[in-house]
Amino acid sequence: MKNLSAFLICAGLTILLPVHAAAANVKVIANPNVKANSISAVELKSVYLGEKSSLDGMHVEPVLERSGPAHEVFVREYLGQSEDELQRYYRTLVFTGRGSMPKAVGSDAEVVAYVARTKGAIGYVSADANAEGVRTLEVSDLAASGPERKLISRIEPVYPEDLQKRLIGGIVRVKVVVAANGSVEKAELIGGNPILGDSAVAAVLKWKYAAAGSKSTLEISVPFEPRR
Repeated sequence: MKNLSAFLICAGLTILLPVHAAAANVKVIANPNVKANSISAVELKSVYLGEKSSLDGMHVEPVLERSGPAHEVFVREYLGQSEDELQRYYRTLVFTGRGSMPKAVGSDAEVVAYVARTKGAIGYVSADANAEGVRTLEVSDLAASGPERKLISRIEPVYPEDLQKRLIGGIVRVKVVVAANGSVEKAELIGGNPILGDSAVAAVLKWKYAAAGSKSTLEISVPFEPRR
């Protein structure tokens, strides 16, 4: 648990706040057969993290760019991770058999071409990229509401021993409702390993935030790093 504690302190706990203005430099695109005209930031993140595979009842397939300005902004602003963190996350999915790495291509033009010819495909390109043959999706931020809240007291989650021994870890995501007085009213698992999620939820329910004028809804990412 000491190693886990150190990791949590170093990695921090990510709160998904309204998408930064830099995200305006990226547009999200989809194959024309995708019925949706918009996607929430939470749904988009879930699709790319392998937690959600459908949109409005239709199977969707994410595609990544390997590098470039649009990729850097998308990973940072929409997924809330660094490139290294994202690659570690995908390796964990593959290692545990819970998912696979999305297809990756080399440029905006390749993303557009792949999305245009692949049913259910979703991708991202630079805002000024030619997106002929695909549908541009509006991204709405439904991840957080209310004022930003400072965490002042945290109980660390228990890492189940059997999962730790089997090197099963990863990031779980929890939706948290914080009362005006700073207590956690509700915590709900929205992504990640359900066993690790139960542990994270049990801990988060005991957390305390700074008081505010109204309640807030936050999305929190809690990492579990197995000892090797």
